[in-house]
Amino acid sequence: QVQLMESGGGLVQAGGSLRLSCTASGTIFGNNTMGWYRQAPGKQRELVTTITNGGVTNYADSVKGRFTISRDNTKNTVYLQMNSLKPEDTAVYYCNVETFLFKGARKYNYWGQGTQVTVSS
Repeated sequence: QVQLMESGGGLVQAGGSLRLSCTASGTIFGNNTMGWYRQAPGKQRELVTTITNGGVTNYADSVKGRFTISRDNTKNTVYLQMNSLKPEDTAVYYCNVETFLFKGARKYNYWGQGTQVTVSS
C-alpha cells in the first residue's frame, strides 16, 4: 500500500509563490507517474501537472510558464513550484501517483489527502 504525504499549502497574495511537496511511502514500481491535481469549490478535480519516472512532464495550459513540477526519485518525492499565483489558482491540491509493474499490467492509483492553496487578490 502506498501513502502520500503532502505539505506546503497556505495563503499567499496574488503574484506570490508557494512550493508543494509530496512524499510517497510504500512500494512504487519503477514505472510510475507522479502529479498534482486540484479541485476548486463547486468544480471538478482537474489535472495540474504530471511527471513520469523518466522526467517527461505535462502541464495544464492554465499553469504553463508559472508552475514547475520536479521529482527526487531517491526520496520518492514530487514537488510543485508555483509562481505568479492568481486568485483562480485557489483550490485543494492533491498529489497523485500512478504506477504499474510492466506495460499492459494493472495500474495502481493513489491519492494524497489534499492541501489547501488560497490566493488572495
